[in-house]
Amino acid sequence: MDDERIVSARLMMEDRTAEYSLRPRYLSEYIGQERVKENLKVYIEAAKMRREALDHVLLYGPPGLGKTTLSAVIANELGVNMRVTSGPAIERPGDLAAILSNLQEGDVLFIDEIHRLSRAVEEVLYPAMEDFALDIMIGKGPSARSIRLDLPKFTLIGATTRAGLLSAPLRDRFGVVSRLEYYGIDELAFIVERSADILGVRMIGAAAREIAMRSRGTPRIANRLLKRVRDFAQVEGDGIITAELAREALERMQVDPKGLDQIDHKMLRAMIEHFGGGPVGLDTIAATIGEESQTIEDVYEPYLMQIGFLQRTPRGRVVTAAAYRHLGLPVPRGRAKAGEEEGPLLF
Repeated sequence: MDDERIVSARLMMEDRTAEYSLRPRYLSEYIGQERVKENLKVYIEAAKMRREALDHVLLYGPPGLGKTTLSAVIANELGVNMRVTSGPAIERPGDLAAILSNLQEGDVLFIDEIHRLSRAVEEVLYPAMEDFALDIMIGKGPSARSIRLDLPKFTLIGATTRAGLLSAPLRDRFGVVSRLEYYGIDELAFIVERSADILGVRMIGAAAREIAMRSRGTPRIANRLLKRVRDFAQVEGDGIITAELAREALERMQVDPKGLDQIDHKMLRAMIEHFGGGPVGLDTIAATIGEESQTIEDVYEPYLMQIGFLQRTPRGRVVTAAAYRHLGLPVPRGRAKAGEEEGPLLF
């Protein structure tokens, strides 16, 4: 179901071509993630001054924040080629050995979803990261012997949305570990304006900010919403995106001012109407709305928690006072946090 949501942060088929054309190529063009960007700038310059390969880099954070884009930016800044693959695509140690042996000096190897590498493949990766060497077994049984092949110095960039699933030995071999955070509205508005300029779409007034507000802190969603609003502007307007047109288009797409869609509303309302706002267990929520508990935990919950609409407690999930107010519902007594002004109360 998440793949059908316009506010899904996961990569869809329609995003691939558009994202490639909209991606920045250098750090000076990359918007947001200032702390990560400033640190990387230092590490890259130092590596270039020493004429060495950059230390291995681990980028982690929610989907859609630009981990792949930042990896390509790093390769461009280093002036080297980037080889792209993913954890699930490397099924056998031989697959990884073939990729590593074809790298050139200083190249970047980008592995997306690196937490999904098999343990056997990881074992081959350890000496490659640490010693730039491949240990290959020749023969079988008592006559089997191991030979070591030297590799060119390279930089591995791993990306993951679930850093906690990385094994400790693999995580410890990364010299640079950076977390990408959700974007602010001002940063997203700037991204929307830049993307509109690249796409040749004219925007006026607060249109970019209207789209940014509903983008769930994620550039990928901002660009996707921009493309859909552009369709409304071309078909039902004069091709110019105004704040009013953007607002109307997004409401017709059922994306509210906080970036919540009908599935978010369904989940919050189900918790409120059937369980008094919680606490309620994850499996119970899943059964109530007809969704898998893993999908709720990985896809729906993180943003609702980020904006303070949902809390995890030892007894289960709880809908907050802010969510009640956003849905236009009276806040139960005792649900408002200390220091918050309580709205209408349920007695």
